Amino acid sequence: MGERDDPHGVFGALMSGYDRLTRRLTRRLGTVADAQDVMQDTWLKLARAQDVQDISSPGAYVGQVAENLAIDRLRAQGVRERYFTTAEFHDRPADLPSAERIVDFRQRVARLESIIADLPARQRQVFLMHKFDGLSHSDIASRLGISRSAVEKLIMKALAQCRDGLGDLLDDL
Repeated sequence: MGERDDPHGVFGALMSGYDRLTRRLTRRLGTVADAQDVMQDTWLKLARAQDVQDISSPGAYVGQVAENLAIDRLRAQGVRERYFTTAEFHDRPADLPSAERIVDFRQRVARLESIIADLPARQRQVFLMHKFDGLSHSDIASRLGISRSAVEKLIMKALAQCRDGLGDLLDDL
């Protein structure tokens, strides 16, 4: 029988006292998730420890290992709180884009600006009125004194040129 199967060893003590120890750690740390993390760290520490089968009081040993890991966790949390204000620490989005993604996005925007700038004047005007000013085809037609059909054709041509100009960059999305 291995040391992890011994009901009287540290792993047996960990398993038999798991719920009680988790409750105690939850009160100390404030959340069940933190307590469960400490319990997992306790198991890992015990798994790496040498000669745990020679411990005379496995329950007390497991409790002390868990308590020490909880103290370490609270100290680390205190250090984080000293260096980061609550707003800086909690209000930051979890998935900030990487520098590479920011550069890639800026390149795409610069390319699109260049393509739009190279559109024929009337196409560019109609395209910008529709896409950036949010005007309908009918509104653009009445403002420019052209038919709605002409507006639709100009927008379609502008979109086609944008798509063609961004072709290789659109494949990467």
